[in-house]
Amino acid sequence: MTMIIERSSTVRERVSSPPAARLSWKPAEAARGLLDGAWWPRSRDLTAELPALIDAMERLGRRVTRVTVNPACWPVVPRKVPIGGRLLHVGWFTKEQDPHKLMLLSYTGGRWDLLVVPPQTGAAAAARLMFAAVDPLRPGLTASRLISDEADHEAGAADEADHEADEADHKAEEDSGEDSNGDSNGDSVNAATGASGSGPGEEDEWEGEGGAAPSSLGKPAGPASPAQGM
Repeated sequence: MTMIIERSSTVRERVSSPPAARLSWKPAEAARGLLDGAWWPRSRDLTAELPALIDAMERLGRRVTRVTVNPACWPVVPRKVPIGGRLLHVGWFTKEQDPHKLMLLSYTGGRWDLLVVPPQTGAAAAARLMFAAVDPLRPGLTASRLISDEADHEAGAADEADHEADEADHKAEEDSGEDSNGDSNGDSVNAATGASGSGPGEEDEWEGEGGAAPSSLGKPAGPASPAQGM
């Protein structure tokens, strides 16, 4: 479940304090998997983003003394970040750590691994990722796998939208073609009717005369005279 942790502070403190961390956390009773939660930072600036995250962790009763990242996703990795009057140590690993994972360590031996949702992610996709990171039915998926799955989901949704748009365009073209053919057929019928010189009234006369052939003037010629005796 996605959890937004807000600060309780005075108006003056809120002006200078960073926004609350956007964090989802696995319940304590849940089985431990590869991830303990997810974090959705607002930028790739660790110095600006870590204070709110560490503050949120402390509110959960977890004191973090060291953080490690993979520099592939962070342009600058500071060695230390000031956090509430103390210094948080920041380390990095390349091959050993998933590029989409943040590792939080405590001097008491605690360790928590978080999926890092890319800052530019849209709200709907971020919500799916933050839930997937704490989903008890998917405990064995790595951070990179979750990011890849979401990318596939987005691509599939885009392809489906394109397909629906193409079908709508095709249907509109078919409807337009049918309307055009209908107008053309109507004109042809009218032209043929005008050429024959017979209208609905004349057809009634034809039926009333018992099947006499119409004359060249458009009037029934009347029944043919019976043949004279041979």
